[in-house]
Amino acid sequence: MLQLIELFQQQGWEITFASAAVESEFAVNLSAIGVKQVSVKMNCSSFDDFVRELNPQIVLFDRFMTEEQFGWRVADNCPNALRMLDTEDLHCLRHARHQALKENREFVQSDLLNEHAKREIASIYRCDVSLIISEYEMELLKTVFKVDEALLYYLPFMLESIKNDPSVSFLDTSPLQGRCGSFDKVFPQTSNQRASSPPAKGEYRVAGRGFEERNHFVTIGNFLHPPNWDAVQYLKSTIWPLIRKQLPEAEMHVYGAYTTGKHRQLHSKKDGFLILGRAEDAMEVIGKTKVLLAPLRFGAGLKGKLVEAMQCGTPSVTTKLGAEAMHGNLPWSGEVADTPEGFAQAAVKLYTDKSAWETAQINGVSIINQIYPKEKLGKEFIQRIAELQSNLESHRQQNFIGSMLMHHTMRSTEFMSRWIEAKNKV
Repeated sequence: MLQLIELFQQQGWEITFASAAVESEFAVNLSAIGVKQVSVKMNCSSFDDFVRELNPQIVLFDRFMTEEQFGWRVADNCPNALRMLDTEDLHCLRHARHQALKENREFVQSDLLNEHAKREIASIYRCDVSLIISEYEMELLKTVFKVDEALLYYLPFMLESIKNDPSVSFLDTSPLQGRCGSFDKVFPQTSNQRASSPPAKGEYRVAGRGFEERNHFVTIGNFLHPPNWDAVQYLKSTIWPLIRKQLPEAEMHVYGAYTTGKHRQLHSKKDGFLILGRAEDAMEVIGKTKVLLAPLRFGAGLKGKLVEAMQCGTPSVTTKLGAEAMHGNLPWSGEVADTPEGFAQAAVKLYTDKSAWETAQINGVSIINQIYPKEKLGKEFIQRIAELQSNLESHRQQNFIGSMLMHHTMRSTEFMSRWIEAKNKV
């Protein structure tokens, strides 16, 4: 979302961020970067007055639940506004994989045909275009759900390239990129590092701590997100004992927001498995450890922790699902393993083999630079928005299913909302 805001601001667009969520002390201060913040109510006609007065040219919904709540109001009050849905990831895919895991069986495509999918796909059809973060999910939408490609737009993370220059910091980011602060701020280069010999042609010099300067393993993720919590439990019960047996001095550092007593029960200093709560600076804690572990067993979309690891020059071990759609045909920045034994062995190899570790680090640079080029992706996306705006009426005429779902007989979410609003007035 912050990457999108930055891109829109570069076009000189005026941005209003409307949210019904309760404010968090850890939320980004959008006002400080020139974004107007507005609090809106759910199931309340006051939104109609707000959006009618604002009269936006483009409306971006953050996930399908937001579109369900406010989409019909936007369509009624601002019919000429381009409606975009940021799916973040396909919730129906994550739910289906979770259900298969709970039933101790393999995920199959027929699992996708669930209640979440009916809501999510309907939301995609009601919008003029939906942003899809994963090529795998693009393919599912086109082949399983038969969604017209004209309604979809593939847009992964938009990331700064890592420069092939030892004098440039490993990660050069702006405040708009959220948790990712400047890498030089975390690990400043010394004058000796800057003056050291330049890399050979085709090589990358990663500013920051090298192999010998790093210790321990790390994993990070919001504990309210079920795939993260499952991965931590799986790590503690099954994978970490195998790693610890071979590396008795190594520690597993687990960071995550919203840590509760349930999560802290896994903390064990004796076993070297440390639950450390929220990280003040995610890049710092990832950048000082040797290997990131992400044994994800279900989920969807792209994994921010794995991107951050590549940005920090920290090799990772993850599952096939974790690396899904994240590296194209390029070699992974570490190892991919799906069995506990294979995962543990891969972790030990990266932790002890300097050559393998440095190769994984270079692979991460290639992935960031080739799969997520910020300028190219941003330019092409803005061009697509311009095309849609200039042919919006024709585009909507081609989306008959979408217009059918917007018809009053299909708008159950609208009438449920109106009923709740009326009930709240009684």
